[in-house]
Amino acid sequence: MFSREESKKLTQEFWTSFGKKYEQQWILYNTKIKEVQLKFTFNRKFAQVAMDVSSADSVIQEYYYEKLISLKKIFKAEYLPQAIFEENYLLPEGKTVSRVYVQLDNVNIHNKNDWPVVQKFLTENMLKMEKFFRDFEDFIKS
Repeated sequence: MFSREESKKLTQEFWTSFGKKYEQQWILYNTKIKEVQLKFTFNRKFAQVAMDVSSADSVIQEYYYEKLISLKKIFKAEYLPQAIFEENYLLPEGKTVSRVYVQLDNVNIHNKNDWPVVQKFLTENMLKMEKFFRDFEDFIKS
């Protein structure tokens, strides 16, 4: 078991090494759509690449999520076949978002042996997620 400080240090070390190895300018929060963000997650249980739709106004959140749902067949056929679409995804802090994601299970940010596999997973899948977003950005925004 790791102390909070050890866990924090390992997490920082992972993301620093990831950033140095893959010097990509990721879109992430810079989608130019306030309610839509692309995200990386890596914790003690899984790694994830996600597109989140979040708004204080449930009607707006539903609007953007429905746009993604309308593209689901294309998304799964041409970008990420294993993608999961979840309208009500509960984040650890208790907030609910609509999330489209791919996940790699049974990896642990505290296990450096998992890092190369996770870095490859995150990079390959975020590149596909970003490609989808760029290809359909105008439709999602409209």
